Amino acid sequence: MQHAPNKLFSGIRRFFHRRPPDDMQLGELLVAQGILTDAQLADALAAQRQRLIEDGQAVRLGHIITELGMASEAAVVTAINENFRISVASLSDNIRELIARQRGTLAERLPAPVLPIWLKLCIGALLIVMVTMLSFSYFIINKQKTRLFDQTVTLGTVSLNYFVNNARIPLINDDILSLNTLIKEATATEGLRYAVVTDFYGLIRAHTNVDRIGTQLSLPAPLAPPVTRSDLSYFSYDSPSGEQILNLSRDVLFQDKHVGTVHVGVSLDFIGQLVDKEKRSIVLMTLGVMVVGLGIALYLGLRFSKPIKRLVEATEAIGKGDYQHRVDLNRKDELGNLAAAFNHMGEELQRHKLARESFGKYVGEEVLEMIVADSEQSWLKGHENEATIFFADIRGFTAYAENRNPKTVVAMLNTYFEIATRAILDYGGYVDKFIGDCVLGVFGVPVLRKDHVERAVRAAMDLVQQLQQNGRHDNPLLSSVGIGIHTGRIVSGNLGSQSKMEYTVIGDTVNLASRLSGLAGPGEVLVTDTVYQALGNMIVAAPAGTRNIKGKTAPVKTYRITSIQQRPHVRSDN
Repeated sequence: MQHAPNKLFSGIRRFFHRRPPDDMQLGELLVAQGILTDAQLADALAAQRQRLIEDGQAVRLGHIITELGMASEAAVVTAINENFRISVASLSDNIRELIARQRGTLAERLPAPVLPIWLKLCIGALLIVMVTMLSFSYFIINKQKTRLFDQTVTLGTVSLNYFVNNARIPLINDDILSLNTLIKEATATEGLRYAVVTDFYGLIRAHTNVDRIGTQLSLPAPLAPPVTRSDLSYFSYDSPSGEQILNLSRDVLFQDKHVGTVHVGVSLDFIGQLVDKEKRSIVLMTLGVMVVGLGIALYLGLRFSKPIKRLVEATEAIGKGDYQHRVDLNRKDELGNLAAAFNHMGEELQRHKLARESFGKYVGEEVLEMIVADSEQSWLKGHENEATIFFADIRGFTAYAENRNPKTVVAMLNTYFEIATRAILDYGGYVDKFIGDCVLGVFGVPVLRKDHVERAVRAAMDLVQQLQQNGRHDNPLLSSVGIGIHTGRIVSGNLGSQSKMEYTVIGDTVNLASRLSGLAGPGEVLVTDTVYQALGNMIVAAPAGTRNIKGKTAPVKTYRITSIQQRPHVRSDN
């Protein structure tokens, strides 16, 4: 039982001084769990030291072990999680920090204090005031004490000279009555505690305490070595009553012969009293300055911390996507400028967000991300690529819209454009533009897709199906759409001026697809022989004849597609 307190204290020490493991402890853990052998651990530690020598950087033992193939990262992570009861996903996580939070010292496990800026300013102001006042007080008080001491020496010297000058004849004549009368008159001086006249042999011939007349003078022990200035000597000591006394001595000379000595004692307690009084004044002054400084610091701290807090809140709001959040700071300083710049940033982000959302509706998310990532990419500057062009056009639209309300026509067109756009985007294409009642879709650029022909045809068949379903309602335009598709070489890139520019495609392939859409009847998907040959048995198509196309010297063989094999995965953007 006598060892129980020691065990208790050892346990307490272990609790407050647990440390995260070093690499050696981690290696021993892996050896103990059978993940490594002793030889493998030695090799891993040697490789770690070698890496440090060669690269000058320390590499974690866990990374060395996985790089050498001694154990998998999953096995090492599992061992660490089970032994230290933490949760890490990989060796790249800050394992030591997590273990320190869980099993480190008490100081490591405590959260770091968070002090607001106004409190920091207040503490800083108080420290500055305290250090400044204490420093000045120390020097001023010491200087004041030195001056008071010098004044006391001067005062005592004046009294001492008076006694010396008037004690010569009475000492020679041994006129004790005259000497004591002299001393009695002089001791009325404020602060003078005693005066003593001794003869050549050190016997007291006059004293403020008449009982000591005729006795041998015994000087008290000085607090510091006596100071001698010419024929003046003085030192300070503590009296039995606790009062500090300055003793000044001077010899009495008559015709250059020593006939006696005069001693006077002057109280030094008034210096301490004056110093204490000054200290109290300084303390009160310091408290006053601290209160004023604290008020100023608090005012400035709140004046700066509130705008900063509002800026932090605004930053968090911007981070959550609230680009309309504004900071209202009516200040004519740097914080006001920062708030104005922040609001401008929010406006720009909101504008960019709207542009992304609007532009993304037409080009698709992949194309949008490519443009945002690097608007100067070479694929925007003009390239020749293989692509498939998709044109969807409404038959008889001009005659239909001629005698109808424009608002009704626009609403029906928007319904048609919405369905066509979604069909194109769903199969990985992008909407290049709307030309009147015509939609131009492109597959294969700028995002390269090896199956762009198949995607374009599937988008066309899906569009025909949706238009037929929606055309049964009050929108006759949906049942009058003809689609033309052609694949081949096209030129793609940014076209326009510095004021207006657009990413588009041009070339004979585009023109031929446009001509086919004009030849396609309502609900028909008309493709060229190139498209037909590219899809082979995947589609069911009927010959639509060999047609003379404007701009083509040779007739173009066309096909009318009626169905395509189902492959649901093509609908994604893979």
